[in-house]
Amino acid sequence: MKPAFSVIFLTTLIGAGQGLLIALVLGQFYLGSESGGFFALGGVLALVMLGLGLVASVFHLANPQRGWRAATRWRTSWLSREVLMIPALCALAFLYTLIHAIGWAPVLMTFGNGKTLDLPMALGLLVVLGSVALFVCTGMIYACVRFIRQWASSWTVVNYLLMGLASGFTLAAAYAQIQANALSGFMSGAALVLTVAALAARTFQLWLNARTKPQSTMKSAIGLHHTQIRQVTQGFMGQSFNTIEFAAPGGAETVRGLTVFFLLVAFVIPAALLLAGLPVLAFVCQYVGLLAERWVFFAAGSHVQNLYYQAKG
Repeated sequence: MKPAFSVIFLTTLIGAGQGLLIALVLGQFYLGSESGGFFALGGVLALVMLGLGLVASVFHLANPQRGWRAATRWRTSWLSREVLMIPALCALAFLYTLIHAIGWAPVLMTFGNGKTLDLPMALGLLVVLGSVALFVCTGMIYACVRFIRQWASSWTVVNYLLMGLASGFTLAAAYAQIQANALSGFMSGAALVLTVAALAARTFQLWLNARTKPQSTMKSAIGLHHTQIRQVTQGFMGQSFNTIEFAAPGGAETVRGLTVFFLLVAFVIPAALLLAGLPVLAFVCQYVGLLAERWVFFAAGSHVQNLYYQAKG
């Protein structure tokens, strides 16, 4: 498939924002109901990432003025659910940020062991649930496309979640180090673990895709059942929508080269930089690698129509 750069930036920016929100909430629980400016400014940073992702998404719409219609099929469409979840998460993140900024932390519940649940922590739990739900919605947009075998797997959802968490926690580690916050070590350690986990999961999906056999054949692609079918021409004197939008730019060699690139730049090198205590460089490197990873994810998707429109080989 031909990757759309607007969707590449949408998914990576929003994924990092979601991961950062989850990192902030877990950091809050790690410190024990901590509140204050660190979490408020972190919430602003997460909102900026989410906002930039929304801006990028507009460039993917042929008619932006009709974009609201994408939310009307929420009963059956994962895309509609994603469209609804993004502003819902933004609203929760804004409230979470505002509550921390003004320092309002009324106790909502007291448990038998003496522990309490205040408003910032309650909002934090809702932010985590909203972020995870958005990860699932985004991943399922592609995992439910059964005729693209490289996407139609539960590992697509797992990888969207793990890579978003890895980038978000790496961003949180960079932010904590710049702010000289006590959470710097916690965020860096969690980012390292999540980066390694994302590397393992993405590598496993690549291995599965390499072993996947297509369910469709030339016979089913053209609707004939002759025992011997061979292609002698592509069927076009020049390029068409079908031969451009459903083919990987640069061909299989480019996909293979960028696969090696993103495995190193999105996972291996950032892990080394985190171990070296350089989370800022780790995030910059990782984000560049995740842009390449998302490009490969879309480019490696082989649409069944390519059986019919493939070039003569």
